[in-house]
Amino acid sequence: MTTSPYVLGIDVGTSGIRALLVNQETGDVEGTSTRTYPSCNPFDGWSEQNPDDWWKACCEAIGQIIREASLSQNDIGCVGISGQMHGLVTLDKHDRAIRPAILWNDQRTQSQCDQIHEIVGLDRMVQLTGKPVMTGFTAPKILWIRSHEVDCYRKIQHVLLPKDFLVLRLTGVHSTDPSDASGTSLLDLRSRDWSDEILDALELSRSWLPSVTESQHIVSSITKEAAELTGLKAGIPVVAGAGDQAAGGIACGIHDQTAISINLGTSGVVFAGCETFPEDQDRRVHAYCHGIPDSWHVMGVMLSAGGSLRWYRDTFENGRIFEDIIQNANSIAPGSEGLRFLPYLNGERTPHASPDARGSFTGISSRHHRGHFTRAVLEGILFGLKDNLDLIQPYARHATHVRITGGGAQSRIWREMASDIFNMPVATVNVSEGSAFGAALLAMVGSDSFSDVISAIDAHVRTESVIDPTSKSTEYKELHDNWKRLFGILEPTYLSG
Repeated sequence: MTTSPYVLGIDVGTSGIRALLVNQETGDVEGTSTRTYPSCNPFDGWSEQNPDDWWKACCEAIGQIIREASLSQNDIGCVGISGQMHGLVTLDKHDRAIRPAILWNDQRTQSQCDQIHEIVGLDRMVQLTGKPVMTGFTAPKILWIRSHEVDCYRKIQHVLLPKDFLVLRLTGVHSTDPSDASGTSLLDLRSRDWSDEILDALELSRSWLPSVTESQHIVSSITKEAAELTGLKAGIPVVAGAGDQAAGGIACGIHDQTAISINLGTSGVVFAGCETFPEDQDRRVHAYCHGIPDSWHVMGVMLSAGGSLRWYRDTFENGRIFEDIIQNANSIAPGSEGLRFLPYLNGERTPHASPDARGSFTGISSRHHRGHFTRAVLEGILFGLKDNLDLIQPYARHATHVRITGGGAQSRIWREMASDIFNMPVATVNVSEGSAFGAALLAMVGSDSFSDVISAIDAHVRTESVIDPTSKSTEYKELHDNWKRLFGILEPTYLSG
């Protein structure tokens, strides 16, 4: 049993780093720090970041926590890291970034996805990796660099995912975990290791890839150099960590089929645990290794969930706070008097797998005012999540409720709408820190406070506010059925642009 009272959980998000100081005995978050960094969009559909910005932000966030909590060097027992998935970090022989990281929401690689499906076979890719290759995934990005940036490609000696770049900077070790590696289109989900079949077919070197270690296992410890930059003690263990969605699932307590989690953040993710390898003949549900050994998870991903509400706020509501905007919609009846919103501002992943999809308002009349538009946005986002929930529920037949997290979970009005649209009880959990808290739970296992991940979950994760569906659920079912037809009607318009 560790004698250190705390662990650190760190999440490498799309907009910034979030670091938590968590009490191992109580599960209480006793310190937080956030640092932001910019993204770059040099062309339409591109999304990149400088990996060194992540490291700088990580050092600053850790340093702030240590200073504000007045910690001694022996107070932290272990570090766990989660992060945005699918991003491609390319390193040279000196472990320096060759070019900016290409992020999960980058859409430039459709031709490379098609190329992989042609070379390996679509059915075979689904058998091995649990899903078709998508534009945001890592493997097609490597092929894109091979085709378009030859000089960069020749310099590659290592390929990492975003969180694993921080693990490298902290420990000097090239490592990943099965949950994050599941999003590369290079991992065999059954063996939980890299697929030589895929690597050989794509003519990619296995030596570029990091070792794969289960999420709760220690990969190495803080180096002397990292200690000097962060304020941590050299020798503190670091676990492999997990992709942000698996870590978020752990933070929600999703380790069996009794609950489904929905993260209502910038993107929207519907997540369910599976004890056996999940297979989807229709190829619409994405299968991944979970951050818990010998288990998997399925998820549906909506690219612009809370991001759609932010876009609406920034474009039409002059920077008002979200709760005021949502409150303005509360007096509007379900259906927004025929006004409907499709939240496909940046394409869509599940269930449509269409990078060219675009958002729209339809059914506008002179009766509609801002409250109607706001409610249409809120309903459109939840309808998109309901599409995903309908796909996920067959894999979690014993689920009795939805656990909702992310920024959208802070609004009771929105949670009430969600319960009616999902026609399921919607609960919050006791800690709203999501992926960073999941990383902290993994670190507790690495520090020997718990024997396994499920024990850490059982000790520190619980549901709180529960909202049950009302009679509006029947009305919303019809509204959702009508809303779903819009995609097929408007899709030719998307593609013609």
